[in-house]
Amino acid sequence: MTTGRNLASQALPGGGIAGIDIRTPNVARMYDYYLGGKDNFAADREAAERVIAAAPVTREVARGNRAFLGRVVRFLAGEAGIGQFLDIGAGLPTRDNVHQVAQRANAAARVVYVDNDPVVLSHARALLATDERTRVVLGDVRKPGDILTDPEVRSLLDLSRPVAVLLVAVLHFVPDHEDPYGAVRALVDAMAPGSFLVVSHIEHRPELATAAKPYDRANAPVVPRTFDEVARFFDGLELVPPGLVNVRRWRPDELVLSTRLDPDVPCFGGVGVKR
Repeated sequence: MTTGRNLASQALPGGGIAGIDIRTPNVARMYDYYLGGKDNFAADREAAERVIAAAPVTREVARGNRAFLGRVVRFLAGEAGIGQFLDIGAGLPTRDNVHQVAQRANAAARVVYVDNDPVVLSHARALLATDERTRVVLGDVRKPGDILTDPEVRSLLDLSRPVAVLLVAVLHFVPDHEDPYGAVRALVDAMAPGSFLVVSHIEHRPELATAAKPYDRANAPVVPRTFDEVARFFDGLELVPPGLVNVRRWRPDELVLSTRLDPDVPCFGGVGVKR
């Protein structure tokens, strides 16, 4: 989804934007840059280019992760019959967002986007002002209780019925001392049987350590994790085949299979169901 206005068009005479820190690299805007978007500033682009210089695979990671999200949502809204989606850490609007993909498979699908970034909220709310089946709310994955009790979340989603909770490319921005496992457990505990948890997460590879350093000066550090560390987020859930795998190996579609895309990008993805 796009609003037709990029961030540069909202600049104030002094070079800033009301309520937005344009000097500190922002992880959502850096991701937008990796995907070829326009909703980013010089600080974001400079930090992103340092990441790309250290790890040229970065753009492919972003694209692979985005395509994984699309395939997962098509599966959930279609084959799995899920009509409710809670997308936490949704990020900046781009093409084929969750509500668009889900509603193509199920016109009645309802989606709540959650993010703690004012840029994300502003853009998404501008686009979704007339969509009665979609909401955008302020929230932080580190505070799951606030998300689960948010009046707008509760007004659109019935958490006594199956829901898909999406944590796509967000948990690697939550350090261990902020208890990401506890946050995920709280979300899973609140999910009805038949619900799904979706996680994608950057893989820890020693050779990519330098690429993580620019995030130390961004609004959130990046914390790559091993396969076993990412698998822990699915404790108590049944993994949907093919399990926790490289994002390009999760139910690849014809685009992946028919091109020479490298399937080995350093990002895990998986879907778990609560029985």
